[in-house]
Amino acid sequence: MEKNNRDNREPRERTDTLIYGKNPVAELLKSGRPVDTVWLADTMPEATVGYYNALARQAGAVTKRVPSGKLRQMCGGAEHQGVAARAAEIEYASLEDLLQAARQKDEPPFLVLCDGIEDPHNLGAIIRSALLCGAHGVVIPRRGGVGVSGTVMKASAGAAARLPVARVPNMAQAVRDLKENNVFVYCADMGGEPLERTDLSGAVALVMGSEGSGVSALVRKLCDGIVSLDMAARGTGVDSYNVSVAAGILMYDIMRRRRNV
Repeated sequence: MEKNNRDNREPRERTDTLIYGKNPVAELLKSGRPVDTVWLADTMPEATVGYYNALARQAGAVTKRVPSGKLRQMCGGAEHQGVAARAAEIEYASLEDLLQAARQKDEPPFLVLCDGIEDPHNLGAIIRSALLCGAHGVVIPRRGGVGVSGTVMKASAGAAARLPVARVPNMAQAVRDLKENNVFVYCADMGGEPLERTDLSGAVALVMGSEGSGVSALVRKLCDGIVSLDMAARGTGVDSYNVSVAAGILMYDIMRRRRNV
């Protein structure tokens, strides 16, 4: 148990990142996280400029007006909606932080583990749904999956600035640690028990696998159960849901069950 406590409480990892898009930047500025600079396109309406200037002042950030083309170049050609911000640090939580968040709310833990999600839009969508469905946090691997980038922040509509994200060195060990904390761990995969016959109430962690290969073999083996979603269009060549769509369906069902307890 001492080993697990050391693993869960390892030093937090911090990274600088560029966040862009109106809602993600607004949520970042409201979140209380340190922000260095906010860039606003010179084509942005003055009323909108005033809104972001006010948020930036509250966050202690500097604002700069820049040509829209330069802002697009800064964001790697992505759609920036006229605003971007440099977060001074994105601070990843520990697994223990996520469990503690559940304790503070006097709720059974509800976590989402992303085992090798590589598309930042999928990770962002999962984080967004996790926040809206009442999860206490999302867990991602340090290697073998995307981190919280500007694209992830935008795809999450700012939810990644609100919901704790833990970045662990070993996803299999994270599953073991959760089970030792009496959290039941289920993975979403083909061939599992149908959702309607799976008990996802109580302390639960949901594992979503990578877009190509799904949940890794070891993590799958360690899970307490496997849950699958029924499909109406079998035999069409479209043989699975998008991972973020599947995660949203499962998380909504977990939220519904928890509210009905």
